[in-house]
Amino acid sequence: MDLIKFIKQKRKELKLSQKDLAEKSGVGLRFIRDIEQGKETLRLDKVNQVLSLFGHKMNPAKIDRSTLNE
Repeated sequence: MDLIKFIKQKRKELKLSQKDLAEKSGVGLRFIRDIEQGKETLRLDKVNQVLSLFGHKMNPAKIDRSTLNE
């Protein structure tokens, strides 16, 4: 599951608005909106701040190199 879907799903499971999630995780509302809108460049420390609210953190993921040149 990608980051966008994961955060939206967890936020909705907990019945949190974007504003609620921002306040509870200690980041700005704009940052939550950036995540959920798929912004390509995000600060990893802030992503982990949000994910920690759900008991998760970012980890390295293996890349399928066969699709890199498409």
